[in-house]
Amino acid sequence: MIFIGIIASIAAIGVLCCLLFYLAVYALPLFAGVTVGAWAYGTGAGWLGAITLGFVASLVTLGVGQLLLGFVKPLWLRLAIAIAFVAPAAIAGYHATHGIVKHTMPSETWQVIFSVVGTIAVGVTAFVRVTTLAGPTPSGQGGIARA
Repeated sequence: MIFIGIIASIAAIGVLCCLLFYLAVYALPLFAGVTVGAWAYGTGAGWLGAITLGFVASLVTLGVGQLLLGFVKPLWLRLAIAIAFVAPAAIAGYHATHGIVKHTMPSETWQVIFSVVGTIAVGVTAFVRVTTLAGPTPSGQGGIARA
């Protein structure tokens, strides 16, 4: 019976890691939506108004990011936009990885090392996903390389 619990825990960690990799690119829109929702609730919009405004702010943030990645030509500016989406994802990756490894290994040094590896993995994955958000760029337009 304990063996089934161990296997189920490993499967749950795998599912959560897959979700983290898949949803990491949406960390910035989520942060914007939560911030706007909290502000709206604090100004008296009520919970329904706060949720609605937070959802709209998330969609606007994601939409503006996609439009900017699609229409901005200079590579350095496209890279800056991509980093704006990747940085919150990497921070979320660090904390998610640290939350998992602090239960599996006693050494704080190794916890930090594995958390940094998780940060890099989530950051690279988010960067690849962000660069594909806007769709393909015509050749010769100076777009970010696709993986």
